[in-house]
Amino acid sequence: MNEIQDPPKLYAAREPVFPRRVSGPFRNLKWWIMAVTLGIYYLTPWIRWDRGPNLPDQAVLVDMANRRFFFFMIEIWPDEFYFIAGLLIMAGLGLFLFTSALGRVWCGYACPQTVWTDLYILVERWVEGDRNARVRLWNSKWDVRKWRLRLTKWFIWLLIGLATGGAWIFYFTDAPTLAVDLVTGNAHPIAYTTMAILTFTTFFFGGFAREQICIYACPWPRIQAAMMDEDTLVVGYRDWRGEPRGKLKAAETDTKQGDCIDCMACVNVCPMGIDIREGQQLECITCALCIDACDEVMDRIGKPRGLIGYMALKDEAAERAGGHPKNIWKHIFRPRTILYTTLWSLVGVAMIVALFIRSPIDVNVTPERNPLYVTLSDGSIRNTYTLRLRNKHPDDRPFRISISSDARLKLALEGSEALEVIVPADATLTQRLYITAPAGTSGATAERSDIRLWISDTVGNDRISADTVFNGKGQ
Repeated sequence: MNEIQDPPKLYAAREPVFPRRVSGPFRNLKWWIMAVTLGIYYLTPWIRWDRGPNLPDQAVLVDMANRRFFFFMIEIWPDEFYFIAGLLIMAGLGLFLFTSALGRVWCGYACPQTVWTDLYILVERWVEGDRNARVRLWNSKWDVRKWRLRLTKWFIWLLIGLATGGAWIFYFTDAPTLAVDLVTGNAHPIAYTTMAILTFTTFFFGGFAREQICIYACPWPRIQAAMMDEDTLVVGYRDWRGEPRGKLKAAETDTKQGDCIDCMACVNVCPMGIDIREGQQLECITCALCIDACDEVMDRIGKPRGLIGYMALKDEAAERAGGHPKNIWKHIFRPRTILYTTLWSLVGVAMIVALFIRSPIDVNVTPERNPLYVTLSDGSIRNTYTLRLRNKHPDDRPFRISISSDARLKLALEGSEALEVIVPADATLTQRLYITAPAGTSGATAERSDIRLWISDTVGNDRISADTVFNGKGQ
């Protein structure tokens, strides 16, 4: 009888990746981007910005309590959410642009998962050594030395995760005040909960999941193909130059051997653990560290650089025939990328224009629906409205209310004999407004009359309007 074999497993166990240290222009670029992005993330909440006595002095603040967003001299109110939508659109177009031109450069250089994973690998290399030392440690038994190194590494990772979670919540309230409250135990439980969640996710994603997040959790590797075409510059292996592979000594006697000496340097430095010589793969994040590693080897053996490099599919035939690739700028500046750049620029310009022409005062008018109107003792018809007057100035401002309409109407403010009300600085005031049409006038007899309310800031000379309707008897 034949033995019944176990069915193959649906998922393969993860093989840990231990990338080797490499130096070169792309690795240096990644170091600079990591330093700049982490510096911006950790330090921005501590930048002060004087906005006056009634506003927070934190340069970048998401003020959930007062429903506002502050970015240096810019203040975004809830009704101006279109600015946030515009930024998201610009981010999406920018991602499309860079992917169309240079593949997954966002993933390889600026994605938070990549940046924090780079930082965690740097700590791992500092504590446990470079690739060979880490591989030996992984395969060794759990002794005192291994426990000491692992606990040291995990402790530093945990501190980085804690700083990451702490920096995030500092964006939502005054950073120095919250820092003191966190240390003294007086912060809100939500703050501690958010810090704990972000600490764990940073520790786990950057320390243990790493390439698994990019391969399985992130949808972008599966979407990027729609953003790329044959002119897109991606990291690739020039197999027509490198094959057939062979050892360096064999290359001295075999004239048919390619430039690749099968040293595995490109594989050993890859943070995703792939072999770029096998062609384009979903796992490749276009970090270009394999280019640095290969160029270093080519320099040592006296071969020209570029065995692994940025290349476009459209140039492959020319290069195989011994020709020269198209100029890099012709790949980058083409109709598709120009279209993305134009759309990105138009959205940016529209946001800047909207930012400068927006009014520092605002009004929202809500007519009373139950009842639509009230008939007074003298036969006149009165409608009631709720005004939400918003003053975005840092000081109190008097708002004068007036009306324009074909009907003859009278205005009255609840609690005020004049048609003027003081709106506090940087606040919204709710005010009751009564509009009355004398008996027998067109406003009283018509079913509906269009009206326009005008709100004037008598100090700053700003003026805005809001259209609404006056409801009459309709007789």
